[in-house]
Amino acid sequence: MLTRHKAETQASGQPLAQAYESASAIIENVGKVIVGKAEAIRLAVVAILAGGHLLIEDAPGVGKTMLARSLARSLECSFKRLQFTPDMLPGDITGTTVYNQKSGDFEFRPGPVMAQIVLADEINRATPKVQSALLECMEEHQISVDGVTHRMPVPFHVLATQNPVEYEGTFPLPETQLDRFLLRLSLGFPDPAGELTILENQRFRHPIEDLTPVVHAEELIGLQAAVKDIFVDRLVSQYIVALSGATRNHRSLYLGVSPRGSLALYRTAQALALVSGRDYVLPDDVKALAVPVLAHRMVLDPSVPHKTSSRDIVTEIINSLPVPGAMSGRS
Repeated sequence: MLTRHKAETQASGQPLAQAYESASAIIENVGKVIVGKAEAIRLAVVAILAGGHLLIEDAPGVGKTMLARSLARSLECSFKRLQFTPDMLPGDITGTTVYNQKSGDFEFRPGPVMAQIVLADEINRATPKVQSALLECMEEHQISVDGVTHRMPVPFHVLATQNPVEYEGTFPLPETQLDRFLLRLSLGFPDPAGELTILENQRFRHPIEDLTPVVHAEELIGLQAAVKDIFVDRLVSQYIVALSGATRNHRSLYLGVSPRGSLALYRTAQALALVSGRDYVLPDDVKALAVPVLAHRMVLDPSVPHKTSSRDIVTEIINSLPVPGAMSGRS
C-alpha cells in the first residue's frame, strides 16, 4: 500500500502552506491575462517550479507568447525576448567578444540569452546551428564564446513557442533539444464565453500592461527547493519507471522515453503536488502529467498511420498499466 508522508515544514525551511500560497499567486496572476486556460497555466507554473524549460506549441493567435510573457512578468526575474529568424547567428543570442581599444583587452558582451527568464519566440525558425547554441544554455546552464565558458544566471528558464501548423521557413527541433524541454503544452482555442471576455478585457488596453510580479527570484529558488522535498512513495516511482519502460517496448514507437524523461515526470509530479497543496505525490499526479511530459520525447515508427499521435500512445499506455494502491495514513 502507498504511504502518506506528513511534514509540517519542508526540509528547505519553507513551510508547505507558504509555498502553496506563492504558487497559487503566480497561477492567479497569469490568469488575469490568459482567460479560460486554467489547466495550461497550472502546467506552465509546474514546469517553472520543477526547474525546467517549457515548450508552448499551438496555432497562431491563441496566446502562446502572451502566456510566456505573463509568466515572466509574474516572476521578478530579469527577462529577455528572442524573436528567432532563419538569418540569426549563434552570437546573436549568446553574445560576442569584442576588442576594447581603451583597455587593450578583449571583453565579453553578453547576448540576450543571459537572463533569468528567456522567451524564445518561434524557436523552430532558428537554424540548427543557433538551436545547438541554445541547447548548451538549456542543458549545461552555460555558454561558450571564443573558448571561454560563462555561467547562466540563477534561476534560468527558457519559455519557447512554436507553430506546428506552418512549416515554411522552419527547422524542426531535433529530438535532443525536444528532450531538454521539461514539459510541452498547448492552449487551444477559447470557448465562446472566454473569447468574449478576451474582447472585453482588451477594449482599451491589454491586461498584461497592468500585470505586476508576485514572486521574486530568491523566493522562486526557495519554491524550487521545496518541490524537491515533496515525498514520493516507492510504488509511485515504480509506476513512473513502468510508464517509461512501456514506451521503449511499444510496437508503434521507434524511440521511447529515456531516463531523463522518467526524472522529468518524477520532478513535475512533485511540483504538481505542491501546487495542489500536498506534501506527497499521488498516482493521479503522474497520470495527469504523463502526456505533456513524455509525448514530445518519443519518436513514432515510420509505419504508424499518420492519424496516430504520440499523445494517443501515452494515453494507451496509461490505460493499460495498473495504478498503485490508494493512499493510507502514516504517522
